[in-house]
Amino acid sequence: MSNREALRELQSRLASRLQAAGPDANAATWLAFECMGQGVIAPLPTAGEIFPMAPLKPLPHTKPWFLGVANLRGQLHGVVDLAAFLGLRPGLRAEQLAEQQRASARLLAFNPGLGSHCAVLVDRLAGLRGAQQMRPAAADGIQRPSFATGVWLDGDNRTWQEIDLGLLAHHERYLAIAA
Repeated sequence: MSNREALRELQSRLASRLQAAGPDANAATWLAFECMGQGVIAPLPTAGEIFPMAPLKPLPHTKPWFLGVANLRGQLHGVVDLAAFLGLRPGLRAEQLAEQQRASARLLAFNPGLGSHCAVLVDRLAGLRGAQQMRPAAADGIQRPSFATGVWLDGDNRTWQEIDLGLLAHHERYLAIAA
């Protein structure tokens, strides 16, 4: 099965699970993914389409976490290495991603309704999470940026950082890609 077919199958399964969840599915449902082993969740209404790793056109004089521009379904999207942006790893160029990383890495486009043609590189998708599977984590005193809206624990006590892609798309540091 090709990567493209596997991704379509995953998206189809996610859509089926959303429909099966019924009208409360949008109450608190997140897309879960990993960045350098860290669990991250994004509210489904802020997430757009998921793409396999696509060819990227690097742009000169940009921050190390800005990978370049990708053509995703005929539209140009700026692509940010989310792990590098969050300080979890040094910035990589797309060609530096190992073949194993490329196989599991995905581009998560922002919902078009946010008015931002952006996508973030995530290391691995981890499916959907719902409010019934998560509970708020105790306050840890760490100051987080405004787009990091909450910290949650799942049934296995794994920590998941919630990131609102709508807030990220308008965050001052995210918009400042010039080196």
